[in-house]
Amino acid sequence: MSLKRIHFLALSIVLMLTLLLLNLPVAASTRLKLGFGGIFLPLFGLGAAAQSFVDRVAWSAVPRRSLISEIERLQKENAQLQFEVVQGNVVRQERDRLAQDLAWVNKAPWKLKPARVIGREPTTWWRTVQIDYGARDGARINQPVLTPGGIVGRINEVSYDRSQVALVGDADCGLAVIVAETRDNGIIKGPQASAEYGLMEMSLLQNSPQLMAGHSVLTSGLGGVFPKGIPVGRVADTRPMEAGLFTTARVQLGANLNRLEEVWILL
Repeated sequence: MSLKRIHFLALSIVLMLTLLLLNLPVAASTRLKLGFGGIFLPLFGLGAAAQSFVDRVAWSAVPRRSLISEIERLQKENAQLQFEVVQGNVVRQERDRLAQDLAWVNKAPWKLKPARVIGREPTTWWRTVQIDYGARDGARINQPVLTPGGIVGRINEVSYDRSQVALVGDADCGLAVIVAETRDNGIIKGPQASAEYGLMEMSLLQNSPQLMAGHSVLTSGLGGVFPKGIPVGRVADTRPMEAGLFTTARVQLGANLNRLEEVWILL
């Protein structure tokens, strides 16, 4: 039998099988397809298993030292990425804070100059800080120091390239204040046992039963150091003194003395 006749015979068989499948009922056709699938499915599974085996062999052929080096490289890359994420968050937070400060400066009724906190005592941080603003920058004794939250203190020592700021919690600061709602005058003068929590004691000159928690406390302008109207904080609580002749109140400062990074000098 010639090769041409074999090809012709094979083609004829394929055509006959095709016609047979097309003319079979649906149920018989389905069973026949399942039969063919059962024959070839193990072959497909064998191919997948062979590929998996080849992959495992390839990995097992890699030297252990190379695997350790690859793991260390990935760990370093992961640590670097984590560091960059943290740095990005810090930069974004600082940018947002500075943007808020600049918005406040543009609305403030005073001329202000920025300075950065560069030092503070670890045990008495609520009393003084060092700033990078000195005589070369125009620093002068008694210049008020602010933040968007309110008064921070005043400059009490000046050197060439830095100054020391006596904070509101320091006895050397002294702050004449007024309650916006009642127009009561008072004095805030440290040191205070609760200064590290942002609470300062305000002594009033007379009894004031109208004084209530939540009232706004501002600088009064008396004494000539701090201009009138700078926010100081809010009344936290009150209590009578000297058989009701005087009233003493605790004031929650608006400026967070524990988180000073940038401050503003009132010129």
